[in-house]
Amino acid sequence: MKGSTMRDDRTALVHGLIDLAVFLVANPDLPVTASVTARYIADGDDDAELRAEIDRIAARLGTAIDEADLPYGHYTTSISFGPVEYRAVAILAAARARYDAQNSHRDNN
Repeated sequence: MKGSTMRDDRTALVHGLIDLAVFLVANPDLPVTASVTARYIADGDDDAELRAEIDRIAARLGTAIDEADLPYGHYTTSISFGPVEYRAVAILAAARARYDAQNSHRDNN
């Protein structure tokens, strides 16, 4: 079932991008910010497995791991096609814990 859902999501994304491109061509007076990012966020709890998944994607893309994101606990790689980017992200355990700690007080308001 997961594979089927992934194909459906992928198909919906591709069709959405095509529809957006056609819409923007038909409406040249509409303002846009000239960039689009399609993100894949790896799912899991084990940092080694998350890194391995992003490493496999980087190998497939022929790209490197973005070292600028490492201090923030994000293990990422990306490829750009002009202003359109595909980015794969693993949010490592320390970053998830930091986020949870920063947001734990919100329920107490």
